[in-house]
This record gives sequence, C-alpha cells and structure tokens, in this order.
Amino acid sequence: MFTGIIQDVGRISGLEKIAQDVRLRVDVDRLSLAHCRIGDSIAVSGVCLTVTALRPAGFSADVSHETLSLTTIGSWSNGVRVNLEMALRVGDAIGGHLVCGHIDGMGVVEKLESDGRSQRVDFRVPQALARYVARKGSIAIDGVSLTVNEVEAAIFGVNIIPHTQSATTFDELRPGRCVNIEVDQLARYVERVLGKD
Repeated sequence: MFTGIIQDVGRISGLEKIAQDVRLRVDVDRLSLAHCRIGDSIAVSGVCLTVTALRPAGFSADVSHETLSLTTIGSWSNGVRVNLEMALRVGDAIGGHLVCGHIDGMGVVEKLESDGRSQRVDFRVPQALARYVARKGSIAIDGVSLTVNEVEAAIFGVNIIPHTQSATTFDELRPGRCVNIEVDQLARYVERVLGKD
C-alpha cells in the first residue's frame, strides 16, 4: 500500500525487453534505499513494482506484459522522469489516501490553465473508469494522490498546488500526455457490494 505522497522523482536508466516483459532500471535522487530489500514494493509513477535488484543509487524491477498494456510504461525510454514512493510501513503517516499501485488504466491530459498560484488540469479517462470518479473523491494520477474538483462525463478536473508541481513530474504535463490512473478503491468495493459490476 502507498499514500500517493511522492518521495522522490527518479529517472529510467535502462529498459531491457525479455520475451513480452520488460526489466526496468530506475535511478533515484533523494530516495533512501538503505532499508529496501529485494522483494519490497516501490510505486513508480503509480505502478507498484517489486524490487529485483538494488544499487546504491537505484533499483531494478520486472514489468509484466499485463502491466505494460495497462500503463504508460510501454512508452517509456531512457531518461524519462518518474514519481517514486516506497510502500507504507507500520507507523507511517497517511498524508494522501490509500493507494494500491494497481493501475486501472490510462488517462489523457485535456487542458491546463492557471488558477492563482495553482494549476487546474482536466483529464479524460476511458468511459469504463469514469463511473468511479466522484466530485471531491480521491484519485491517484501517476501515483500522486489528488482530490477531484469536478466531473463531467469522462472528464474530471483537479488543482495542482505549487509544491506538488515541483515535487513530482507534473511540471511536464501537456495536453495529450498519457498518465496512469488508479481510481479510489472504495468506489470499486461499493460497486461490488451493490452488485453493479
């Protein structure tokens, strides 16, 4: 589990295709890997990946064909910046919302505009995911916990404050850019309980 509070922005330093899968090499900047072990989970732009190798300034992880088909990882190349968050440990603060790192699909940036010191961003999601997005609900975009401001059909808007903009990859958002989307897990469980799946 994660909280959607980004701890570092890293870079992809290697992608090795192995059959239909990919082995990623990720370099970190400020993220401490001192207590990280092989088998631990790290969210990479929202995608929960298992650490398969460690280096002083980075780690490696394998990405399955299934994950490649549902996320933006398939379009990554060397040098791409990624949001990083270590998995929660007992006693850690939950500053955002509970995030699993299981991406539901990809969204696309529709529009960006200034809103005071913040930036308002509209995203379009696949119709199948739109029903899980609610006004004032939580959503994770590229691993970042955000609050939904408004929803209209398959488009929803969020505000990104200056701190979030500078502490994540969101300074690179442009219309047409694809992002990883994880809807609030509560919405999925409510739907299941109500028998509407």
